Amino acid sequence: MNTEILVRLAVATLLGAVIGFEREKHGRPAGLRTHILVALGSCLIMLISIYGFPGVTARDPARLAAQVVSGIGFLGAGTILRDGPSIRGLTTAASLWVVAGIGLACGTGFYLGAAVTTVVAFLVLVLLDDLERKFIAFTTARIRAEVADEPGTLTAFTQIFTDHGISIKRIHMEIDGENKKAHIYLQIRGHNIIKEKIIEEISLLPGIFSVKWN
Repeated sequence: MNTEILVRLAVATLLGAVIGFEREKHGRPAGLRTHILVALGSCLIMLISIYGFPGVTARDPARLAAQVVSGIGFLGAGTILRDGPSIRGLTTAASLWVVAGIGLACGTGFYLGAAVTTVVAFLVLVLLDDLERKFIAFTTARIRAEVADEPGTLTAFTQIFTDHGISIKRIHMEIDGENKKAHIYLQIRGHNIIKEKIIEEISLLPGIFSVKWN
């Protein structure tokens, strides 16, 4: 039994590392170590459910596993970040949830299910992002703007992109306190972006000094 426990913990660690490596490579909030620990911890909890109460006949191994499934949501929520009007980290939160399931599967010795799930999850993370860019007509652009450093200016500026269904992937702002200006740098992504219309709408906003579209 001791050998089987060690094998299950080792497999959970390995499979968690596969998905964690992909997230680490892309600089996500939860990377290699986090995914390994989630898989390893959930595997251990499953092992405790199965082997941790010797002599007890009336036990439910699924009870602790159910707590892992619900509890992993709190860890996943910590990886979801608000970046201006955009949300980042949903995919990483989902990968943590999947890794928790992989760990539970390893804890029960369900290696086939754990391995297949790991392969599919890895392929989804690695390949689908490239396929989206290739087959879905996304347009990306970088925008630099000089605006007045006044309350509500940034909100009105970003709201234009939201109104057009454009996602702001990155946003950075530098404040020039001496001249009461703010320099805004955006990376946007969306469908059917009409550059001229958006620039025209931005130019009509109060407090906009210049807009450059790259």
